[in-house]
Amino acid sequence: MTLEKKLRERDDRRNKALLGGGQERIDAQHAKGKLTARERLELLLDKGSFEEFDMFVTHRSRDFGLDKVKYYGDGVVTGHGTINGRQVFVFSQDFTVFGGSLSEAHAEKICKIMDMAMKMGAPVVGLNDSGGARIQEGVVSLGGYADIFLRNTLASGVVPQISLVLGPCAGGAVYSPAITDFVIMVKGISHMFVTGPNVVKTVTHENVTSEELGGAMTHAVKSGVAHYAAENEPDAIRFTRELLGYIPANNMEDPPYIETADPEDREEESLNAIVPDNPNKPYDMKEIIHQVVDAGRFLEIHADFAANIIVGFARLGGHPVGIIANQPAVLAGVLDINSSVKGARFIRFCDAFNIPIVTFEDVPGFLPGVDQEHGGIIKHGAMLLYAYCEATVPKITVITRKAYGGAYDVMNSKHVRGDMNYAWPSAEIAVMGPKGAVEIIFKKEIEAAADKEKAIEEKVAEFTEKFANPYIAAERGYVDDIIEPKQTRGRLIRALHMLENKKDSNPPKKHGNIPL
Repeated sequence: MTLEKKLRERDDRRNKALLGGGQERIDAQHAKGKLTARERLELLLDKGSFEEFDMFVTHRSRDFGLDKVKYYGDGVVTGHGTINGRQVFVFSQDFTVFGGSLSEAHAEKICKIMDMAMKMGAPVVGLNDSGGARIQEGVVSLGGYADIFLRNTLASGVVPQISLVLGPCAGGAVYSPAITDFVIMVKGISHMFVTGPNVVKTVTHENVTSEELGGAMTHAVKSGVAHYAAENEPDAIRFTRELLGYIPANNMEDPPYIETADPEDREEESLNAIVPDNPNKPYDMKEIIHQVVDAGRFLEIHADFAANIIVGFARLGGHPVGIIANQPAVLAGVLDINSSVKGARFIRFCDAFNIPIVTFEDVPGFLPGVDQEHGGIIKHGAMLLYAYCEATVPKITVITRKAYGGAYDVMNSKHVRGDMNYAWPSAEIAVMGPKGAVEIIFKKEIEAAADKEKAIEEKVAEFTEKFANPYIAAERGYVDDIIEPKQTRGRLIRALHMLENKKDSNPPKKHGNIPL
């Protein structure tokens, strides 16, 4: 056979592989409002950068008639390419081939690119669209999932891992995205659950739809499994590309610097008036973040979950930072179970990948209540404390208003190795709010007073003047400086420059035992 014929045979096989499960199934995929595995990669990766591996792989199963039905690629497209010029490894499950189900060969393809990503020190982006384990292969397909889970775990904190769920993801399949750093879902298309609606109905007699049980908004709002609920697949892919722009390729590199035209010493007069005089009046912490960061650009993560705390990425002086902030506009910015877990997870990601952490603090304390106590606010609040204590990246805090009780300690105080701790003149740093403190300290005097309300008012005013300010903390060195709000951007950038060569470490150990 001549080379020309051999190349023609190769091209025929390649064309079959490119068709996946065939045109009819591709049309069915499009009819559901979904892109194909290859169309998704075309959107995700820089044009012309994709290099595919294992295009001609097929399954090896002979049971249940599978030996008569084989497709090149076996339901997953794998390889590497670039996103904004930076290398990434990718896999994209093909629902047109056996419903994207995972076989032994399918799993081996995914494991291969994960192993390569670890060797090269590059991120892994997985595009999930699968009916689950290929039942005909039995325990072999389950073993394939476990092989992937192990690699997800070993890669955690070494290379960034991002999961896009762009269709069904059920049973054991959900645990691979769950281990990865970020999970992105699409409204109306993505579904994640351990057991589907039919099993739920059989076991618990609950009637629930796939969307209610495990849709994008369910996981973005209620469970916190999803970090972003996209409007459509292009939106999910856009978010992924933007997210990777803030993250280093691996844990040994610094985050990518991008030059900015935004002056480092820019002052924002509006910040001087943003905190209300009335300490009980809310304001939007996101306004402060947008005013301070480069070009006002803030990529929020987990925006729909535990909105009383804000986390996300931005740049200061061109350098990426992770921002974590209490949100006074939601539940007064109080810390509860969900916000503690959300914050802790984000802090640990930033610490793993050398991204400095900037904290904007306005916290009245931890949320009281039977549900919170029985749900484990102690344990979950300790996760946030643990994450801050453990982190060795540069850590800067700005107290804009309240910093009360144990929550003051937790939110990157000087005592948990905060590097630079600033306060605005509006800051109130105390064990508790003035009214609560007065009712405890002056209980006997108030009870003996003829006009109890007036006595409380006088004592509150006295306590507020003496303690509800940043100066006692500043006198102790717990606050490094009291800064004018409009100068916050410049002070943060100068502090980050100063901390560029920071070295800190934790005691030698296999790993700590975070209170999970």
